[in-house]
Amino acid sequence: MRDAREPAELLPAAAGGDRSAWEELESRFGPRMWAVARACGLGPADAADAVQGAWLRLLQHLHTIREPAGVGAWLMTTVRREALQLLRKERALISSVEVVEEADPAAAVLEADDRRLLWKTVSALQEPCRSLLQLVANDLGNQQVAFRLGLPVGSVGPTKARCLDKLRTLISTQETAQ
Repeated sequence: MRDAREPAELLPAAAGGDRSAWEELESRFGPRMWAVARACGLGPADAADAVQGAWLRLLQHLHTIREPAGVGAWLMTTVRREALQLLRKERALISSVEVVEEADPAAAVLEADDRRLLWKTVSALQEPCRSLLQLVANDLGNQQVAFRLGLPVGSVGPTKARCLDKLRTLISTQETAQ
């Protein structure tokens, strides 16, 4: 078995059609690319799309990458950009989807009032609960929440459960006071 080649060797070899160079690039950088995509908060299917998109970008730019030795960093940056682009598209799609139903003005007012009261109650919580619940409401995964709040990933679930208990208690107290 031959020694592992340096990225500066692998990139031109892959550009020249060397299948083993592609396989070595994939085995060397693929797992980290998946980790980056998942750390951005993507699910498995979207992470696969981001990783595949990054490999496609590499194929498109094989001959224009200025620093072949830095192909690993280039791939990580590219997969991160692909992941963020997918997240932006998903959020834009969600915000542009409108459900057309017969409008019930009274229900709409009550729903808006409930939502306002909920977020007013969330804002009354102390940190990290306030920020954690806001991030969770934006559908960020546990890794992303942990990163943004500086918490260990394993503590996000238990912390979220405690924060939701505090929120339930506050809401229950408000409801009984009315």
